Amino acid sequence: MWDRITVEPGKMEGRPCIRGLRFTVAQLIRLAAAGWTLEQIQREYAFVEAEDLRQALLYAADASEVTTMALRESA
Repeated sequence: MWDRITVEPGKMEGRPCIRGLRFTVAQLIRLAAAGWTLEQIQREYAFVEAEDLRQALLYAADASEVTTMALRESA
């Protein structure tokens, strides 16, 4: 399922990365969340492919289902 998401203990402190590169899933998700299009991401990071972004988004969605955090109640 995650053929583009890799985790290596000695690389990027064990954070999930894109295809074994020193580019984390979180970095890619943050760019997308900031409104960057795939084309903009690829201009800055030519190695990123559309399937990398798709899997990173799915990975993040799945990861958010695993752990829940208590949110502070609003006043």
